[in-house]
Amino acid sequence: MAVTAYIMIKANTGEADRLRDSIEDIDGVESAYIVAGDVDVIAKVHVETPGEVKDIAASQIQGIRGVEDTQTYIAMD
Repeated sequence: MAVTAYIMIKANTGEADRLRDSIEDIDGVESAYIVAGDVDVIAKVHVETPGEVKDIAASQIQGIRGVEDTQTYIAMD
């Protein structure tokens, strides 16, 4: 069963464009959008397991220079 998740990403000022491009290059990331509001980028992830979601959010995205914080939401349907 596949897992879909949405990762909300806060970026350092002026970093959103570069971060979006780096995030979209990660395997499992379907899309990433720059948004207005409390976060700067929202990434849609579609992978096989919750563990893969954790790896993408905690290891890969948070490892990108300029990322301040992330919050992950797993879709329930």
